[in-house]
Amino acid sequence: MVIQKWLLFLFLHLHLHVLNIVAQLPDLDFGSCGENGNYTENSTYKNDLNTLLTSLPSKIDDYGFYYDSIGEVSGIMLCRGDVKLDDCRVCVYNAAQKLVQLCPIQKEVLGGYDECLLLYSNNQSIIETPSLSVRYFFSNTANASKPKEFNQELRQLLENLRDRAINGGPFRKYASGNVTDSDFQTIYALVQCTPDLTPRNCFNCLTDAYGYIPQCPCVGNIGGRIIGPRCNFRYEIYRFFADVSLEAPPPTGNDDKTAPTGNDNTAPIVQDNKKARLVIIIIVPTVIVVILTVCISVILMKKRKRKLVDIIQGTLGDDTSDVESLQYDFSIIREATENFSNANKLGQGGFGPVYKGKLQNGQEVAVKRLSADSGQGDLEFKNEVLLVARLQHRNLVRLLGFCLDGTERLLVYEFGPNASLDQFLFDQVKRSQLDWERRSKIIGGIARGIVYLHEDSRLRIIHRDLKAGNVLLDAEMNPKIADFGMARLFTLDETQGNTNRIVGTYGYMAPEYAMQGQFSVKSDVYSFGVLVLEIISGQRNICSRKGDSVEDLLSVAWLNWREETVSNLIDPILRGSSGLVGDIVRYIHIALLCVQENVANRPNMGEVLLMLSSHSLSLPVPHNPQILHFGDVNSTISESSKITDSKSICSSGNQDLITELHPR
Repeated sequence: MVIQKWLLFLFLHLHLHVLNIVAQLPDLDFGSCGENGNYTENSTYKNDLNTLLTSLPSKIDDYGFYYDSIGEVSGIMLCRGDVKLDDCRVCVYNAAQKLVQLCPIQKEVLGGYDECLLLYSNNQSIIETPSLSVRYFFSNTANASKPKEFNQELRQLLENLRDRAINGGPFRKYASGNVTDSDFQTIYALVQCTPDLTPRNCFNCLTDAYGYIPQCPCVGNIGGRIIGPRCNFRYEIYRFFADVSLEAPPPTGNDDKTAPTGNDNTAPIVQDNKKARLVIIIIVPTVIVVILTVCISVILMKKRKRKLVDIIQGTLGDDTSDVESLQYDFSIIREATENFSNANKLGQGGFGPVYKGKLQNGQEVAVKRLSADSGQGDLEFKNEVLLVARLQHRNLVRLLGFCLDGTERLLVYEFGPNASLDQFLFDQVKRSQLDWERRSKIIGGIARGIVYLHEDSRLRIIHRDLKAGNVLLDAEMNPKIADFGMARLFTLDETQGNTNRIVGTYGYMAPEYAMQGQFSVKSDVYSFGVLVLEIISGQRNICSRKGDSVEDLLSVAWLNWREETVSNLIDPILRGSSGLVGDIVRYIHIALLCVQENVANRPNMGEVLLMLSSHSLSLPVPHNPQILHFGDVNSTISESSKITDSKSICSSGNQDLITELHPR
């Protein structure tokens, strides 16, 4: 067993270093560089850190945990309780490589992926301290339709899981489960402590973590996560974990409370009867509730989808012959993705993961695997596929086909070899490849793609989740808008709509949409304006908390515009050529026009495209944008529905890297 562990580690180590693909590893889901000092290249700390990180994959125990001090360095690593050992080792190895890349000289670093976390420091107290020391808040920003009832059920579920986890023994302190609230909505949750903690310390750590719920952005929301080096928890309204068989707790000696009398076989019979009655009492009501829930969900789903089906079929007619030509066998997709291996996983969103695949003819594809509870029927799924497949534009990602097999629903897209725009734009090394010529080309391509969706396609399509992560780059760095899973379809004479289900990503959402559920083509215009500011500045438009203050890119852009210091917003990489500054400032001007608070003041995308291409066209003076914060969202607009991809993340560290959960 020891030899197998070392061979696995040796293979991973040599393979990754020989191919030099550290830069191609998945981006961290979270990561931060602490302020506990720096180290130099040839220092003892550097050597000790290399020794620790190199030995990590081989030292992880069978339950995904390891902590140790080597010389000046102390480290803790923990994999989620349902993650397989081999996947855990790969996850930790990837996290170690990316964290060293993220924090090349810092002594204290914390980060990881959904499946694992890693912390190392020059301070041994990180091992000796059993407290929470919360580092990250993650939140799904859609609100529960009945927040009070939702929070009551959530609190009860988390407390029950905590009580189970603390008795997990010396190998794993982990528990997962679910509960159905009064609105027939299932809440899934998991809790976990590092297994070296005592039951009392684990209890205290999780209790402290629960106490942060009212303070973090996740309060009242349908999904949230709090991460610390010693314990963490997460909840969603979809299943995000796998079931695991945990160790049976040691016998207490008090389990058999019925003493035998006379014949020694009497007590077991009495106990069996009690158990049978208990099983009937528990199972029968549960089955009834499940059946009622399914029936109600089916009825609501059919009503909700009927209008979409009518619109699509009214546009495309009954011509569904193209559907068969787009359909792939499940076995072909499974083979192309190597059985959906984690090594081929490109990202994970609320509706399911995305994998890289290679078809038998050598063509590379991206495969989106929708979760089984995505709530989409066969007819609606086929119609959506047929519609999106007919969207043909050089700045839209092309849908190659789909797979519908039992509960499996897969979408097959062309593969973007340069991944998404955010992986270049927000990477300190890769961003240098984006000079102004390329950035302006990307901005123009995105604008042309949106104009096609709004004005030139057979239906008016509002994307509703336009952001850097949903813009893929082909081999020539041409932008291609991706992910139409949240798009809203209009007939050509419709201009706006209203919804109770808010989807998208905070920071990119127009205020009238996030707060009131009102959306139109101007909602995408707002998102485009935010995206342009990100492309020019090289900075994310994220919620950055510093004490009681909140900063974001729109606030900074508007402040610099008012003070006539807008050149401060430009990425330093682009400031080298003074001749380009005027063009860049014009693009900032256009972006500020797009994010104005008054919807009527925003230009449509056709006008935006004209402004971008014509330097002689005079631009109106922009009005101030509305800066949207977490507390601004009106909780009365949300409803009980499947999870949306609205993600907001605020971190508590001063230098934390804040990453969004990957889009659907």
